[in-house]
Amino acid sequence: MNIEELFDIIEDRVKNKKKQSYTNKLLKSGPKKIAQKFGEESIELILDYLNGSKKRTIEEASDVIYHLLVLLKSKKINLSEIKKELKKRN
Repeated sequence: MNIEELFDIIEDRVKNKKKQSYTNKLLKSGPKKIAQKFGEESIELILDYLNGSKKRTIEEASDVIYHLLVLLKSKKINLSEIKKELKKRN
């Protein structure tokens, strides 16, 4: 799965209001909780990068990417805006 596909899944969860969706639960909890979760996952990634296995680092990186995409979605930022910004930095 690529990042675009994951972002599409997040958008689908929001659009179709799936009640059991962790994504919707997280989005409903508000910006502070979303930022907190992103921060927690980022710290876990750093710790596993410094002291953990490659497998754990991959797992935590996946969590960071997911939570980053939820954070972006909550701010109504789409991936094309991120790509545009990255292109400006070349």
